[in-house]
Amino acid sequence: MSAAPDSGNEQTGFFSKLVFWYGHALGWRELLARFALGLFCIALWHNGLFYSAIPVLALAWLVDGGLFKLDRLIKQPLVWGILVFCGVWLLGLLWSDFPAAFEGKWKKYFILLTFIPFFALLNNNRWPWAVGALLSGYVGILALGSYQWAIEGAQGIPWLKFSYLGYSAAIGTGVILAAFYGCIAATRRRACFSWLLALLLLFLQFNQSSRGLLVATLAALLLILVLRYRIEGRKLMASLTAAVVAIAVFAASSDVLQERLYQAGTDLRLFQQGHYQTSLGYRLAMWEIGLRGIAERPLLGHGAGMARQYFDEQIVTHQQGIYRNLPEFQKTVHFHNEWIEVGVHLGLLGISAWVFLLWCWFQAFKRCRMGLLGAAMVCYIVMAGLSHVFLLFSRIPPLLLVITALVICWRQQQPNESDTIDDTSLTAHEATADA
Repeated sequence: MSAAPDSGNEQTGFFSKLVFWYGHALGWRELLARFALGLFCIALWHNGLFYSAIPVLALAWLVDGGLFKLDRLIKQPLVWGILVFCGVWLLGLLWSDFPAAFEGKWKKYFILLTFIPFFALLNNNRWPWAVGALLSGYVGILALGSYQWAIEGAQGIPWLKFSYLGYSAAIGTGVILAAFYGCIAATRRRACFSWLLALLLLFLQFNQSSRGLLVATLAALLLILVLRYRIEGRKLMASLTAAVVAIAVFAASSDVLQERLYQAGTDLRLFQQGHYQTSLGYRLAMWEIGLRGIAERPLLGHGAGMARQYFDEQIVTHQQGIYRNLPEFQKTVHFHNEWIEVGVHLGLLGISAWVFLLWCWFQAFKRCRMGLLGAAMVCYIVMAGLSHVFLLFSRIPPLLLVITALVICWRQQQPNESDTIDDTSLTAHEATADA
């Protein structure tokens, strides 16, 4: 009877010694850094775990001497874009009403700052840990979401409190990455596998209820094809034709998409008849009031955090109060448009900071010779921001930032590689010369 406890103790002792040896070999700072990177990538898919992972990431960055290694951060344009964008939001508090300013969701914009410690911690040795954790989590949520849609008939992942919007945005990100790799793959086999994966993900996204995010994915996908084959006319036409055919087939086979399109048409007719308590009618009303708010204070806006209060006040009197009953249909959270949201809060100053952030995001890819992916990523963010406040999603902006950091770190290991967009032009010119 005493053998079992001894065996358990020996096993426990073995793993304890293994962990101790591994930690001693790497150093506890290195172990903490790898743990923080892996935890952050896994935690992207769970709200509670994600917010717990942020202080761990910040602690690992400080312990790793992050404050004394600012030279790498200073050279990164995306860091400047994030700091300027978040700095403008802090500045906007100066002309806000403090008691009301902190009630809205605008504070989620500061999640963008997590890019700084994550990027600072990355190096060649830690990169595989972060990639492995990110891929594991992504495959896991794809499997769960597919099960929910195919077996349970549900949208998103209710277990993780992952809405259909966030899930659709995550799928769209995968479509863009798979399509990009399909365009640059070194072998035909890898290219075929990547495009097959992109089509499978796109089919899954067609069966999610988000119309705006699907349009954003399709826009980014078509942009990838146009930029990649813009010099090669035949390949461009062939790829665009194949994409249009695939999109048409998926659209025809998706009951979810057809239902949402029918709903949009019905909502528009009701809006024209003066019935505004619909999904589309609610958005159109919000955009109308938001544009009025920007026109009233075009330069500095109404102050950081004041957009919600402005909407609640104006909805009673705007156009003789025709929208006054909208809060009964849906509680006001934001303006369902990134540009209008930022404009009402911070006016032209905020919109300029938003454009600067997008430019810096593209430059981060361009400088590491990944301009094609950068253009597609920025296109995706811009298009998604037309129907959603995209950067206020809890999980997707950090996901895009993690991908950006991993891409930069990976390309720094390949200093002789050229930009994928330039490669296209060079290849076409060489082929013309040879002919």
